[in-house]
Amino acid sequence: MAWRQRLPVLAAALWWGGLTAIGGIAVPLLFATLPTPAQAGQVAARLFSALTWIGLGCGLVMLVASRERGEAPRMDWARGALVFVLAGMLLALLSEFAVAPRIVARENLRLWHGVGSALFGLQWVCALVALWKAVGAAGRPAD
Repeated sequence: MAWRQRLPVLAAALWWGGLTAIGGIAVPLLFATLPTPAQAGQVAARLFSALTWIGLGCGLVMLVASRERGEAPRMDWARGALVFVLAGMLLALLSEFAVAPRIVARENLRLWHGVGSALFGLQWVCALVALWKAVGAAGRPAD
């Protein structure tokens, strides 16, 4: 398998794995072990922000890898994975620039934590579907 076929799989795995590890392990552990929820929230906010940039970088790698040299990205790449890549990137941006500032400002925390959690969950699903489809595409012979 050529490196060009493996690159989107690696990017999708990093994106989904990062979301899984941070959202499923690190952040709950922060809230369970740090002395106050405020301290845990500050560290969690930094981790989620880092995940935004990781997700955008991984999505960009997948977008670049989805096109042949000199062509526009193909929407049929990996049987529709690009839709999920783009949606995941949009969800990451919305979380970072629309939701996170409201949480940091402690503005209606219940609402914005709920919205943020929903966006995170949807981004996790998008990254998983992109990974699943990228693995399938990498296993198929080139046309």
